[in-house]
Amino acid sequence: MSRVRVAIVGGSGYTGGELIRLLLFHPQVEITQVASGSQAGHFVHSAHPNLRKISTLRFCHPDDLTSCDVLFLCLPHGVSSGEIARYRAIAPRVIDLSGDFRLRSPELYQRWYGHEHKAPSLLSEAVYGLPELHRSELTEATLVSGTGCMATTSILGLAPLYRAGIVNQSIPLVVEAKVGSSAAGAKAGPASHHPDRSGAVRSFEPTGHRHTAELIQELGQSGGELRQTVAFSATAIELVRGILVTAHVFLNERLDERAIWRVYREAYQREPFMRLVKERNGVYRYPEPKILAGSNYCDVGFELDVEQQRVVVIAALDNLMKGAAGNGVQALNCMMGWDETLGLTFPGLHPV
Repeated sequence: MSRVRVAIVGGSGYTGGELIRLLLFHPQVEITQVASGSQAGHFVHSAHPNLRKISTLRFCHPDDLTSCDVLFLCLPHGVSSGEIARYRAIAPRVIDLSGDFRLRSPELYQRWYGHEHKAPSLLSEAVYGLPELHRSELTEATLVSGTGCMATTSILGLAPLYRAGIVNQSIPLVVEAKVGSSAAGAKAGPASHHPDRSGAVRSFEPTGHRHTAELIQELGQSGGELRQTVAFSATAIELVRGILVTAHVFLNERLDERAIWRVYREAYQREPFMRLVKERNGVYRYPEPKILAGSNYCDVGFELDVEQQRVVVIAALDNLMKGAAGNGVQALNCMMGWDETLGLTFPGLHPV
């Protein structure tokens, strides 16, 4: 059987590099082109030195793309929606890892992104590319969105509680996401300058982060329309890869720890990339992003405050993998009807 022909637009960034690395070892995929406006003509390994002697691919210009079976878009937010008709003419299936098609509502998009969507009619067609929530929809999808890395971590940590209907939505949901520097992308700026970034624990968006919109949308779909306020904050920490989310939800009934365990086990026991982490002893008794670097796993744990009937949900993943490229490949596997774990079995490193 011939392999599926895949091309990548915006392949010179961190997400593009991870996508190339994964797909080069995917048994069902052939990378036909990797496009980059700034790197056209250069070897792919000039931007991604870890791929030296792995690939002799060269970047092409986006204008030189030819037809393929699946097209991945790894472009800055706001770019792909303006050119989506051209990209869909190149491939019958498009996976856009930017934020352009994550939200179903044009009104929600304008509120959180600050401008009107360039192709609003497509928002209802695009499938939010999180297999744990939208697996069945992905099989027929022709336009799939990526998912925000902090949103993905938060949603995967919280969705089972909302699906079970046990969250007291009269009390705000409070979510704090701590994220590594690679989430800001490959383009350098004042905040990534080493003397300013090194050793930092920096609150960079205590309110108003656009990933909040994905929580409103997806947690609402998990447990009916979301009726509570979502208070989301984002903090930069001295880590290259990784996200750690700590979320506080209050229950609408008195439950013990075994009941919470049951909710999570029922939700995730058959999910290949979801792991429940809650140990009695040891350094790694709760989710820890450090040991997830390079893997497509999302680790979820919790602690129940019986007195307050508050569940502290803790979730971690690699923002470039399950938070971006790895999740995109997992969505591709779902779309094509393949084993969902193809190309994604690397377990991470320890120690690292």
